[in-house]
Amino acid sequence: MPEPAPRTLVLSQAASLGDLRRDFSLSASVAGVIAVMVSYGGPAAIIFQAASLAGLTPDQLTSWIWAISIGSGISGLVLSMVYRAPVIIAWSTPGAALLAAGWAAYPYPEAIGAFVFAAVAITVFGATGLFAALMERIPQAVVAAMLAGILFRFGVEVFTAMRATPLLVAPMLVCYLALKRLLPRYAIVGTLFVGLIAAGALGLLDFSLVEASIARPELTTPVFSLGALIGLGVPLFMVTMTGQNATGLGVLRTAGYKTPGGPLVAATGALSTLLAPFGSHGINLAAITAAICTGPEAHGDPEKRYVAGVVCGLAYLVVGLFGATLVGLFTSLPPGLIAAISGLALFGALQNGLTQAMADESRREAALVTFLLTVSGVSVLGVGSAFWGLVGGVLANAALTARRNPAS
Repeated sequence: MPEPAPRTLVLSQAASLGDLRRDFSLSASVAGVIAVMVSYGGPAAIIFQAASLAGLTPDQLTSWIWAISIGSGISGLVLSMVYRAPVIIAWSTPGAALLAAGWAAYPYPEAIGAFVFAAVAITVFGATGLFAALMERIPQAVVAAMLAGILFRFGVEVFTAMRATPLLVAPMLVCYLALKRLLPRYAIVGTLFVGLIAAGALGLLDFSLVEASIARPELTTPVFSLGALIGLGVPLFMVTMTGQNATGLGVLRTAGYKTPGGPLVAATGALSTLLAPFGSHGINLAAITAAICTGPEAHGDPEKRYVAGVVCGLAYLVVGLFGATLVGLFTSLPPGLIAAISGLALFGALQNGLTQAMADESRREAALVTFLLTVSGVSVLGVGSAFWGLVGGVLANAALTARRNPAS
């Protein structure tokens, strides 16, 4: 049975510091930290690749990391407290992949101008209600199936990682199953601890290249050129809205949270606009890491999972303060550990997504189309499979539920 959705939370029910102290839990805190680890444990490589191809200086790269980390931290912390929900904000991974493919064609100040343009467009789209109106017209089964499709590969990677490093991942899986039976709230905490011990025993932890240094943000005056606005700005806006904000809101909806989408998107867009001159290509609603913090592993009570969002925001702020230092720390962890802990932390969210996707018999086939398209990894016009899964599911739902003409 899917867990019951929490009651709708409104602005007047914002959490206070007293509420935060009372609701604080180790499981939610660990979920928030794991979310940040997952954010930098793999996708950070895309940032370094894009920076290398674009010829960024070390100072520009550090400023970029500072901007996206500070932006994710402030917005996630504030929005989680205001809406009393685990609102997880992250930097746009599809956007970073887009930059890795095309940033080198434009000078750095013109790219900054494109970042500003995309952020302003996202702010307008969220503030005017267009984003919320669109999401309200998409069936919940289709959104849940899209989420399940996104999370599917993370679940599979647990066992892929076990095949590659069995002595590391097998103890983690055994620990997870045992604690899930005995102490379910601490299953992920204990599994992470066992994973770190196993990695250390196997000699897979190497922090020798990590150096402590405070980040120094670097301000760049944006230059607006038609080529960069069309070549970078418009695609960045599209992939952020479709590949991140739509899926991120879908995660919240699937977990039962009714936080309004428009204000969340507008808030992240506005902060992205302010941070763009420091190198931020955009912050947005998170999808994968949000699923870690919105599921039952974070806390048994959905109304206390906002603590995971607060801790996640604080962790992002620490990463931002130290720039590339903690990024190096996270990327020093073995890939198998990151894959296993992130996949196991997402088991509950994947199960919930599949359950909700198939709960409505009239929309099961449309949900299946969404799931398979999303899992396929197909990319058209530079837009990833999550968006096309959403489109395919909506079209399939329209075709399968349209009223037949009685005369036919």
